Amino acid sequence: MASLLPVKTPITIRLCGPRGFCAGVDRAIQIVVLALKEFGAPVYVRHEIVHNRFVVEGLEAKGAIFVEELDEIPPEHRKQPVVFSAHGVPKSVPADAQSRNLFYLDATCPLVSKVHKQAMRHQKLDRHVVLIGHAGHPEVIGTMGQLPDGAVSLIETIEDADVYMPPDPDNLGFVTQTTLSVDDTAGVIKRLHERFPNLTAPAADSICYATTNRQEAVKQAAPGCDLFLIVGAPNSSNSKRLVEVALRAGAKKSVLVQRASEIDWENVGDLSIVGLSAGASAPEVIVDEIIEAFRERYDARVELADTVEETENFLVNRELRHVPLTAADMAFVNGE
Repeated sequence: MASLLPVKTPITIRLCGPRGFCAGVDRAIQIVVLALKEFGAPVYVRHEIVHNRFVVEGLEAKGAIFVEELDEIPPEHRKQPVVFSAHGVPKSVPADAQSRNLFYLDATCPLVSKVHKQAMRHQKLDRHVVLIGHAGHPEVIGTMGQLPDGAVSLIETIEDADVYMPPDPDNLGFVTQTTLSVDDTAGVIKRLHERFPNLTAPAADSICYATTNRQEAVKQAAPGCDLFLIVGAPNSSNSKRLVEVALRAGAKKSVLVQRASEIDWENVGDLSIVGLSAGASAPEVIVDEIIEAFRERYDARVELADTVEETENFLVNRELRHVPLTAADMAFVNGE
């Protein structure tokens, strides 16, 4: 008599949309892929092009070399391109590249570049710039590096806003890091406005559409979830914010994972509904990997939890627009 297979526990996976790669990340990866096709290997990349080891390792396999600083590029390779990451860089970095006669391609997300311009506009109008963001994040370093030393004050929390003493309380303008929690940032801005009524907002919201959309999708999907998984890297600001949003919105537990192998299956507990989303630098192939891992262990049914459809598309650098992408290239760029 044939042995009976164990019955798998039925669960529902609420798969958030939008999730994963945003237009800025997509553009940055395209730039590296196109540079490799146009100029050949190696193509150097200063810092991680985006915060995801899977993406970085995939580009390394194609011939990209990641460096922390430009002085790591050997003299014999100085004719090869160097790409600046999607997070943006201080003005000192392209100046350094020019002094070394390096050919560089700037992959800064256009929405980060918009924040740079907003900060510079505040300064041009004689306002001291308040930057709401996380100390040490590459985007914050890049934004602060657009202006002279002392022209920008960094505020991370409401507590920081409570004790902040500006050089001139009546001439302040703020900008924010693009990947912050929408709700947390609103609280900081509210407190700053209470203390400094003449605080001037940027011409447009600094938090990017992708951050807002992913947080809203998680917020709507989280109630009733026994576990909410966010695919993303530990150094990815927007991914970590999604974990926080899921918990605040009602998920019993929320965890950041880079791969399915990081899921602590022994301690997930009793599951009925699992939420699943991915930060803006996490490829879809890992989302698929995690769904498959659940299907191996549970009778898993996927329920789409879509909010809005994203249609944004950012053009790559002019030097690369003539280079064709194959279907395989596009699959890689799209994280498939």
